[in-house]
Amino acid sequence: MSAQDQLIRLAQGWLGNGPSRLMYLCLYDWIACAIAGMDEPAAKLLQPEGEGAAQVFGRFPMSAPNAALINGTMGHALDYDDTHFDHIGHTSAVIMPAVLAMAQDQMLDGTSRVLDAALVGSEAAVRVGKWLGRDHYQFGYHQTATAGAFGATVALARLMQLKRPQIHHALGLTATMASGLKGQFGTMGKPLNAGLAARTAIEAVTWAKAGMTSDPEGLESFAATHHGMRDEAAWTDEDPWMISRISHKFHACCHGLHAALEAIGDLRVDGDDIADMTITTHPRWMSVCNQPSPDTGLGAKFSYRHTAAMAVLGISTANIASYSDATARDPLLIAFHDKVTVVADESLSEMQARVQVTLKDGSGLTESHDLNAPITLEAREVRLRDKAGALLGSTKASALWDALATHDTNAIFDVV
Repeated sequence: MSAQDQLIRLAQGWLGNGPSRLMYLCLYDWIACAIAGMDEPAAKLLQPEGEGAAQVFGRFPMSAPNAALINGTMGHALDYDDTHFDHIGHTSAVIMPAVLAMAQDQMLDGTSRVLDAALVGSEAAVRVGKWLGRDHYQFGYHQTATAGAFGATVALARLMQLKRPQIHHALGLTATMASGLKGQFGTMGKPLNAGLAARTAIEAVTWAKAGMTSDPEGLESFAATHHGMRDEAAWTDEDPWMISRISHKFHACCHGLHAALEAIGDLRVDGDDIADMTITTHPRWMSVCNQPSPDTGLGAKFSYRHTAAMAVLGISTANIASYSDATARDPLLIAFHDKVTVVADESLSEMQARVQVTLKDGSGLTESHDLNAPITLEAREVRLRDKAGALLGSTKASALWDALATHDTNAIFDVV
């Protein structure tokens, strides 16, 4: 069975019931990130014209493609949204804005229907990301945008109840439009990648439903031309609902830095006492978040040395305001860079890090952390609600939680 047929199986309910409560928390977290990202330059610079029925956070309603583009860019602008390490990217960043925009455009109200489509689409994005594999990512493609566009297309095919031939054509159209480069990391182009992928899915499904045809095996063609590994383990029945391993962010920077930051926090050591620090990480992250000397706030979100300096010198890595151009150029933080060495170790998983510190008195300390350590839904909810409170203020965060509970998608946008 081809990869494209596997996605159609997903769209048509292959896996049955899934972790709907987890998806509810993902939607809550993504909306909090989107509202907090409303005033980020990447989002504010997007000013498409035209009106429609799909709402945009803090703006007037517009067409579904434009709403997906802007909301998608907003939601990823802070780089504080969820990540999946099999997918090698962010799932909600693309799936949620696409599903919300299409649901409102088609007047398909009710968060239960939105969450059903989002769950299937998120699972599809993870499996496509795993199928394309690390070669695709290491060659320079941004899996959030490429695999994410296919996942969002599956979500919308589910939402719109497309027939099998229409899904084939929608995926083929997505294949010819999907794009996104890792070279955009540290720039406004990175969140734009997410918005463009969400818009791609809206357009592909709309056109396919109207009768536009395309390559019926577009996903296979995409893999052949975009260094896809075609990892058939992505389609196993033995690992149902891969999305269950999604990881939420509790530091406002690239997820590749989080295990190291958790380990640094466990050290509980004063920065003035440190002679040198070695951060050991999986080789994958060396080309993603190892900018040695960032000079912008965006760049600082992709730097082991800089975020380590922030953590040990008492600057919160969980506070989005910490990632400013001024902080990136702080002489005290820059001076600490020389104490930090970053090395790769293939024996570590992509979710693990080890931090070793030599103190000025000659003694040493070591801490490790694994982001794959289990977290219950109850504990995840507590941390996500705390995170939303820090992003939006407690009143607005509570209002957002209550709005989701009404199952009225319009109420979500009233929170702004």
